[in-house]
Amino acid sequence: MDIFEHRKKLVEARYEELVTRTNKIIEGNGVYNRYCNPVITAEMVPPFWKYDYDRERNPYFMERIGVNATLNAGAIKLNGRYLLMVRVEGNDRKSFFAVAESPNGVDNFRFWDHPVTMPEDVVPATNIYDMRLTAHEDGYIYGLFCAERHDDRCPGDLSAATATCGIARTKDLVNWERLPDLKTKSQQRNVVLHPEFVNGKYALYTRPQDGFIDTGSGGGIGWALVDDITNAVVDHEIIIDPRHYHTIKEVKNGEGPHPIKTSKGWLHLAHGVRACASGLRYVLYMYMTALDEPWRKIASPGGYFMAPVGEEYMGDVMNVLFTNGWIADEDGRVLIYYASSDTRLHVAESTVDRLVDYCLHTPEDKLTTCESVRTLNNLINRNLALMNNCGQYNNKEEKVLLNV
Repeated sequence: MDIFEHRKKLVEARYEELVTRTNKIIEGNGVYNRYCNPVITAEMVPPFWKYDYDRERNPYFMERIGVNATLNAGAIKLNGRYLLMVRVEGNDRKSFFAVAESPNGVDNFRFWDHPVTMPEDVVPATNIYDMRLTAHEDGYIYGLFCAERHDDRCPGDLSAATATCGIARTKDLVNWERLPDLKTKSQQRNVVLHPEFVNGKYALYTRPQDGFIDTGSGGGIGWALVDDITNAVVDHEIIIDPRHYHTIKEVKNGEGPHPIKTSKGWLHLAHGVRACASGLRYVLYMYMTALDEPWRKIASPGGYFMAPVGEEYMGDVMNVLFTNGWIADEDGRVLIYYASSDTRLHVAESTVDRLVDYCLHTPEDKLTTCESVRTLNNLINRNLALMNNCGQYNNKEEKVLLNV
């Protein structure tokens, strides 16, 4: 067997091994369960995207177009199929969108033959990424994403950039109509379209920021209404989930996927960022808003919902979890797709009922150590009382604890 054929067989065998392996669930904390394997990695991109299959042009079967990472996927269930709009980042730092499909949502994801060909805005973007998918009640599926361009106000700084919200819509995830970018007073990243009209208007969850990276005066997750999605202009936005000092979201926070409607309110999944010795730490958290007023927060569990564990901590940008996609099945199962360290894509599983219970009954962050200890002692004392009543504690020293 010659080198070309030998290499081709090795590459294709490894690819098939990865995409067909069964993903096993890992028992978690009662709120959600992780799965043991990432659902998509750079190695699970089809070989015919990366290798030239022409023997004469590529006699050594070398990789010609490299893929660095697969991350930050929007998600949707369409015609019974679990579809992820994956951000695929090439070795050249350019990201593009590609759809991966699974029969069950947790393994056997395969990319469609071609990546998405996204039409350009009037001003072409250098890079586009992190699409949120929303099946809106107007009948379209919308994709909102970050469009990055060089900041020409700083001609000598090749790292200076601007972030705006790109908007496109489709019926099939193949053919896309590009709409004008969102017009706002500040830079925008992590903009999410609410799935229903609110007062006859399109509703957006925003994240105003002064710069490309720094939020500056941007106070947190915002809420805005626009009259016309085909020419979306934000004249006014309010902050519905603010940042706070010495919390998981003191540096910045942003909406993840669009919220899930439940009988108790809207479930929201977001990311929070704080500074630490190793850089910026990204974690996931949840909150709920009222059914009739999706901008009004009714529950805010304290602390993070998910944080990096194990190999999730390692990657291109360490200590990061990020999400912009989840799927709620008809039976109440919720699949949460999240990326770790800007490198690979994972899935965790919960249910609508569990997530609602988590949001409504988890104590809020009272913002000081004193209040945190008070909250903890309240739980401890209630539990000790219950355990004592069940006969688990009988000696005098243990009973004294009940009077703390």
